[in-house]
Formats: sequence, structure tokens, C-alpha cells
Amino acid sequence: MGLINVHSYLAGHWTAADDGARPIASAVTGEPLAIAGQARLDTQAMIDFARQKGGPALRAMSFHDRARMLKALALELGKFKDELYALSCTTGATRADAMIDIDGGIGTMLVYASKGRREMPDGHIYVDGELEMLSRGGTFVGQHVATSLHGVAIHINAFNFPVWGMLEKLAPTLLAGMPAIVKPATATCHVTEQCVRRMIESGILPEGAVQLVSGGLGDLLDHLDYQDVVGFTGSAKTALMLRSNPLLLEKSVRFVAEQDSLNASVLGPDVTEASPEFDIMVKEVVREMTAKAGQKCTAIRRIIVPQALLGPAGDAIAAKLASIRIGDPALETTRMGALASAAQKADVLDKARQISAECRVLTGDPEAFEVDGADKARGAFVPPMLFACDDPDAANAVHSVEAFGPVATLMPYRDLAHAGTLMNRGRGSLVASVITHDPAVARSLLLDAGAAHGRIYVNNRDSAREATGHGSPLPHMVHGGPGRAGGGEELGGIRGVMHYMQRTAIQGSPDIISGITGTWIKGAARPKSSAHPFTRSFDELAIGDTIEAGPRVVTLEDIETFAHFTGDTFYAHMDEEAARANPFFPGRVAHGYLLLSFAAGLFVSPDPGPVLANTGLDGLKFMKPVSPGDAISVILTVKRKTRRTDDYGEVRWNVSLINQDGDDVAEYELHTMNEYQR
Repeated sequence: MGLINVHSYLAGHWTAADDGARPIASAVTGEPLAIAGQARLDTQAMIDFARQKGGPALRAMSFHDRARMLKALALELGKFKDELYALSCTTGATRADAMIDIDGGIGTMLVYASKGRREMPDGHIYVDGELEMLSRGGTFVGQHVATSLHGVAIHINAFNFPVWGMLEKLAPTLLAGMPAIVKPATATCHVTEQCVRRMIESGILPEGAVQLVSGGLGDLLDHLDYQDVVGFTGSAKTALMLRSNPLLLEKSVRFVAEQDSLNASVLGPDVTEASPEFDIMVKEVVREMTAKAGQKCTAIRRIIVPQALLGPAGDAIAAKLASIRIGDPALETTRMGALASAAQKADVLDKARQISAECRVLTGDPEAFEVDGADKARGAFVPPMLFACDDPDAANAVHSVEAFGPVATLMPYRDLAHAGTLMNRGRGSLVASVITHDPAVARSLLLDAGAAHGRIYVNNRDSAREATGHGSPLPHMVHGGPGRAGGGEELGGIRGVMHYMQRTAIQGSPDIISGITGTWIKGAARPKSSAHPFTRSFDELAIGDTIEAGPRVVTLEDIETFAHFTGDTFYAHMDEEAARANPFFPGRVAHGYLLLSFAAGLFVSPDPGPVLANTGLDGLKFMKPVSPGDAISVILTVKRKTRRTDDYGEVRWNVSLINQDGDDVAEYELHTMNEYQR
């Protein structure tokens, strides 16, 4: 097979590598594998294509449309996993490594597809937070909302995850309604290219939604403006160079960075050699050192253990590492493949030498190790290298030099305060793990070190079977960290979508705010319909539609019957003297849940209709007690509508209970599932 010509996808066209291309060698054999890059890029045309084609097309889609698009893309990519696995093998990745990258990326898209449908409206404006009352009379209110930026996102990704690294940025970006230009690291860009090719060929994406630059970016960053976003994953040195671009600074271009991280794992002082947590720690360390050959920004670099366990922990980890089979990643017996390139191998060995100057070598001699099925001299192979630093307080390199490969350092601590200090010597990291069965240990380390870490992963015998691992960022949770880790955030559920949207404070009357957001709020108009809302389909209901029902007088007999029927004989309902002694009650009062039952009886239409089910309620508040003889009425208002399936959608109703004086008695939000128009 000849060299792979890695194409770029620019302004709607595939463009081959030309005389400006760089060579890419196989990580396993060292042989030439591919070429990638173009001598010249029409960067302004790329940006214009994204802004003029991709942006408007994506923004025309609702959040739910975009979520469905993400799901379709994920399912489509799932058909081509085997070919992506095969390409990943050339980067040194084993099948297990490739699954982390490829299956993990597809899974991230599916999570965002699901969150988009469940947590975002079927519209174009995202309501962020609660309504703010800005006036005494309630005629002037405020609300934060988010809308799509009108620019393009530039995604600059690292070599270690050519698929996941792209998709974890792309999923929230597309859900936000923003087009992207993806720039993978050249060493593994042939894997990214094949993934993008399958996405483009599917026809699922609107034109201009995604472009791909295989090779250098040229002067692309010089053409960005305040509506654009740069997302970067890579070294701190490169991040500093990029974020220092004068034009990015001048135009306040958003820059999100994920960079170096000397992640720590701490073994709690409650752990002994006989504890299950000791074995859990050993397993976590070995997995994080060898998965992707340690080329993970979340891998464990520093292992911090009680002084008494320094020797036992070192012996246990070293023994496991010594049994790891290194070799051609295509072999089923291989546990750890090669690094991504010869340059990466040279860098890891150089960094390991710097660290070793302060440490003892426990295992891993780069001059003496076995490789199965490949030539270790030609391929980018290194052994797992474990060091021990007996005096971590005096050391510097172990806390400042990251060998981005299967390299970690074991070090002791005296007490929890010392452990927290050592954790923080990394000067900001993406993740730290705490292996303990004592909640007090976890709490103490969070208070000491939480400010320096983007994620704290706590594992023990209770969670080990289902825990996802120290080094596994999940789309639901924030991925990022302060200081050395870059100071940015990715993922984090809908938080990640907000990076590609503009938060705007809107102010006005309740009718204006309700009309903008598509959500009824207090003070907005409540048009009364002659037809009962429960007899109207999802499509027939309008925001603000209201029914008023009642009154119903609450009697002492009602209260006593409810008390005996339910078993709720709390004194406030049954003992007049005791109730009067309570500062909250004027005497015996009705049960709150009796009032809810009466409210349902007042507003529910008994006949079969488009309301299929009551699925719950939110925000229940009891504001004023109801005494025997009081009369309650109910006001039911359509608050929000969201399409859920092809057959039915969710309607959220504001339910207000008032007494004979018009005072608010209770309030909540009712959820029903309603059929569409037949």
C-alpha cells in the first residue's frame, strides 16, 4: 500500500496534501505511512464558508434538531468503528486504547444528544437560571438567556485522541449552533480525517458545519473576531504562544485551553496493605500508566502514599508493570503499544531522565525491555517507568516535568496536610484521585487541594466495580483545570454548550420576557379558554392558556378523614391546642397534600383525551395554612411546552392555589404528557 494522502476538507471540498506536506511515520514500524498538509490555505474562504453557510444553517435548527443530528452522526460513526480501530493501530494504540478514543468519542456525542433533548428547549433560546424580580410591583423583571454565537469555533486537538479529542469539542459546539474548523495533530491526523470523511459522506451535517485542516493552520487565527472561539488541547508552551496572538487579544476572542497536567493519586492514611483500597490503588496506577502508553492528559504522574506504605506500594506497582506485555498493538496479547511517534519517544525519554535525577528507579529500563512482534529500535516503544522520590519536599522535577508517556513517580507523605501540599505542587491539574474509605479523608483533601484541581475522583471498595477510572473524563462532568492545566473548561454537560453561546441579560415586562423565552412567568397575560386545557392537544395549547376552577370549601371532616385514611395524624391537623401553640398555625389546618388532591379534583378533566399521563411535579411550596371553613380555588396555566417523541410532548403547568381572600396558599409546576394534534 502506498502512502496515505491525508486530505483536508475546506470550504466544501476535499483537498489533497501537496508539496507543503509533512511525512507521518508508523508508530509501530517507523516506516513512512502518510503525508499531510498544504503549502497554502485560503483561510479567509474557510472562515467565510463557516460563517455564511454553516452558521446560519445550524442556527436555523432548534436545540432538539441539533441533538437529533448528533445522535444520527454518532450512530453513523458506529458503523465504521472497525476501520477506525485499524487506523488507530498505526498510531501505537491497542484495540483497548482505540476503544477509549473511538467508542468514547461516539459515546460523548450520544450523551450530548440526550442532554440536548432532555435539558434544552425545542427552540433557539436557552433560559439560564431563575427569573429576577427587578421591581416592587412585578412589572419589570430580568432573565438571563443564551443564544448561539455568530462565528466559527477553531478546534486545535492533540495527537493522543484523534477521534475523542475532536468529538468531545464538536458535540457541544454543534449543539450550541456553531460551525467548527477542526485541526488535529499531524502525527495522528489520518485517523481524524477518516472520521470526518464518514461524517461528511453521511449527509447528516449541513454544509459548512464542519471543516478539517490536516497540517498547519497557516494564518487562520489572524482572521478571527469576537464572535469566534478557539479551543486548544496540547502543551502549555503551545497554548501560551497561541493565546498570546495580538489579534486574538485585541478582539477578545474566546480561548479555551486544556494543557499540561501532573495529576496525582493519593492513598488515604486509613488504608493498609490488607485493605481493598490498596489493591484498587495499584490497579488504578497500572491502568493509567499503560493505557494509551501513558499518553493521556489525565494519566497519573505522581503517586502519593503514606510513608509506611512507600515500600509495599512500590513493590506491588512495579511487579504489575513488569508483567505488562509491550508490542505490536495489532497482537491480542499486547497490553501496551507504542508511543505516537519517534519524536514523542525522544521527548518522553528526555523527561524521564530529568525526573530520574531526583529519584530511585523501581522498574523500567529503556535500554532493556522486550517488544512482541515489532522492532523496538524502529518503533516508538518504551517500557513503563516507575520512580520513587524519597524526599518530595526537596524535589522539583517530579512536580514540574511531565513525561507524556508511561512514567510515574511514587512519593511519601507524613500527614493529610502534607499530602494536600504535595498535590498542589503540581500547580494546577485536570484531575486528582483519592483512594480512601474514610469520607473525612476525602473532605479534608478536597478543602486543601480542590482549588488546584478540575476534578477530584474518589474511589474505594464501594464504588470500584462501577467507577469509570481516574483518567476517564465524562461528558457529564467538567474537564479542565486551573493553572498549569490551562484554566479552561470543557464538557460538563450543558456547561460545555455555553462556551459557544452568548449569555445575555434581558429586561422588560413579564409579557415581553415570556414572549421571548416561550415560558410563561408570573405577571404575564393569562388568556382564558372556553375549552378545558385537558381536552386540547399539545399543538392546540398556547403558552399562558389558563383555567380557573373552584372554590371548594375545606371542612374539618375532610381533614380528619384524610388523616385517618393516610395515617398522617400530625398534631397540626388533629390537636387544636397544640396547633395553636405552633407559631406557624392559627389552629388545626388542612394537610398540604389534601389541598393538592382537591386541586387535582378541581382541574382534571375526567374523560379520555390528549393528556396521557401526569409525570410529576416540581417546586412545591406551601405559603399559607388553610383552616376548616376556608375555600380554595385553583388557577392552572400552560407554562412551557417541549416536544418529546413523534407521538407526544411534555406540557408544564403552573398551578396556583388561592383562598377565598385571593391569598396564595400553594404553588407548584405540574408535568403532563400530551398527544399532538390528531
